[in-house]
Amino acid sequence: MFRVLLVEDDRAIGQALESSLRLTGYDVRWSRTGAAALAEPGPFDLVLLDLGLPDVDGLDVCRRLRAAMPPCVLVILTARQDEMDVVVGLEAGADDYLTKPVRLGELLARVRAHLRRGPAGQPTRPVITVGPLRVDTAGRRVSVDGQEIPLRTKEFDLLARLAEQAGAAVSRDTLMTDVWDAHWYGSTKTLDVHIAALRRKLADGSGGQAPGISTLRGHGYRLDLP
Repeated sequence: MFRVLLVEDDRAIGQALESSLRLTGYDVRWSRTGAAALAEPGPFDLVLLDLGLPDVDGLDVCRRLRAAMPPCVLVILTARQDEMDVVVGLEAGADDYLTKPVRLGELLARVRAHLRRGPAGQPTRPVITVGPLRVDTAGRRVSVDGQEIPLRTKEFDLLARLAEQAGAAVSRDTLMTDVWDAHWYGSTKTLDVHIAALRRKLADGSGGQAPGISTLRGHGYRLDLP
């Protein structure tokens, strides 16, 4: 049974979400404050985190939960709809976000998609090499000229998927299907934010030696050949 941590201070919303998640078959723990959430004994498979908490900044809770439970799926619930707020939340460690008021059907679909998917399917090659870039899919490690670059789960999955077809265009739909879920429901903005984070980590960790990721407007992305 999957374990879900719900962090929501609104009693009515929390009760509705907790009840629906339990009826769906998840083991749910509901915390009404950031401090309570951080004190919950983990690990959890998925966290639903409201950013507007009464005691601790939700983004700080996000960062601390991500550091404590790297493999878990972290989904932000937020009433903040400004694009920059969403980007900051994803960069704080979230894998996805939902804006309030959230439709219960969409939330449950996203939860099912994340928990069903987990890490993306294993690429056909155990080690993929693109110039100085080495992607070890078995060990889930990335290095450039021998310098290891730590990546989060979805960042690694995205890079591995692009590296499989280095030099070729990969559509947004294909990336969402292969890295997130074949029946993804909702915005694909999370893809753009994860690509941006991946570019930054590759550039910073390799001194600019890693292959670049090109944006193909109206289509998707391409991992460039050296």
